[in-house]
Amino acid sequence: MKIDDFDYTLPEELIAQKPAEKRDSSRLLVVHRDRGSTEHRHFCDILEYLNKGDLLVMNDSRVIPARIYGRKSTGAAVEFLLIKRIEGDRWETMVRPGRRLKPGDRVFFGEDERGEPLLTADIADYGPDGTRIVDFTCEGIFMERLEEIGSMPLPPYIERPSEEEDKERYQTVYSREEGSVAAPTAGLHFTEELLAKAEEKGVEKAFVTLHVGIGTFRPVKVENVEDHSMHFEEYSISEEAAESINRAVREGRRIISVGTTSTRTLESAAYFDEESGVYQVKAGPGSTGIFIYPGYEWKIVNSLITNFHLPKSTLIMLVSALYDREKILDIYREAVEKKYRFFSYGDAMFIE
Repeated sequence: MKIDDFDYTLPEELIAQKPAEKRDSSRLLVVHRDRGSTEHRHFCDILEYLNKGDLLVMNDSRVIPARIYGRKSTGAAVEFLLIKRIEGDRWETMVRPGRRLKPGDRVFFGEDERGEPLLTADIADYGPDGTRIVDFTCEGIFMERLEEIGSMPLPPYIERPSEEEDKERYQTVYSREEGSVAAPTAGLHFTEELLAKAEEKGVEKAFVTLHVGIGTFRPVKVENVEDHSMHFEEYSISEEAAESINRAVREGRRIISVGTTSTRTLESAAYFDEESGVYQVKAGPGSTGIFIYPGYEWKIVNSLITNFHLPKSTLIMLVSALYDREKILDIYREAVEKKYRFFSYGDAMFIE
């Protein structure tokens, strides 16, 4: 299977640069796999397609303001993108310009009323893929300083600086566990009111946590899909969430994954339970590098709410694994023709 098998043509003007005016006013392309048809709706209409007993599984990871701008003692401007906490206040970090930052260098971020830096970074070592291992120091709590000086790490295809609005709109309304450097974007369409109405209808929900890393934006660089290696990401499933998910599976109810990160979490935590004779998920923390592409044997997930993904990306491969590659590409072409908005701040698809 070649990566060119997952290519499609996307006009640049369809890449969403701003969120929809209201979260649930974004468009929704509904895919009926059972009859091979589609419908064009708005996200607020999704309640019509959710049934009593369905279980929505959502990723409650919260995006940190991981992009920070500082200066070296020489006055040279630098940019950091925090990728992954290693331990304490030591982080793996992307740096720009990379050639100017070597182990032993120190960088300062922000200033207090005395002119002292709010945050200091010491380059400890080189990391993988051109990153740096960085030790941060500050007065007070590191995450509070980061909230004060950092900006939201919008994806590279959003060609504008982060704005104050992004601090709220590039988070799901149910986010609570800090740690992601990219939003689990399928959940951006939900409002508190929409979730409350779904609950009134008898739709259940469960939360898992997967902290989204920068690997979500890294392109597939091999010709053969099978040769690609995923970056690892940390996830966690509580005992309560595992019980809700496992009960729904045992009772044959529909598991609707909200986003590819929730999907990867569920499928990574799956194991075959001899007693019940079905796949279940294991509670607790884990690390996943699961790569889902056509031919994958699904264990937990039945349906998927997702955004529209980049050509040749691992995410469009995952979506194709749930339905049919050629049909998914036809649906993407239909979305382009109907001028849907694409990627993180774009419109949604429900594969039911």
